[in-house]
Amino acid sequence: MSTLNRRAKRSRVHFRIRKKISGTAARPRLAVFFSNQHVYAQLIDDEAGRTLAAASTTEKDVEATGAANVAAATRIGKLIAERAQKSNIENVVFDRGGFIFHGKVKALADAAREGGLKF
Repeated sequence: MSTLNRRAKRSRVHFRIRKKISGTAARPRLAVFFSNQHVYAQLIDDEAGRTLAAASTTEKDVEATGAANVAAATRIGKLIAERAQKSNIENVVFDRGGFIFHGKVKALADAAREGGLKF
């Protein structure tokens, strides 16, 4: 029996999550992804197949620390909440992307909640 690497395990968990949740125009999906150096967040309308708003540490106006840490996740959570408010979005479905709801994921979610998003 072969062992799966971390990426494959996360991919399988994310697939199970995505079977259960989906975003709509009224309640888009807040999808998060963490690479080794960057943090990404998107508000996605799955029915139309469109990204409504996005934020990441790769943007020039966001100060990049060079690591996807809790501080960067908090900053991106606040930024995605601001952009959601500009698009008149209050309610979202949180998609943790197969990551454990702990540390960076929790920091991003809490910052988005403080910014006014409800999920």
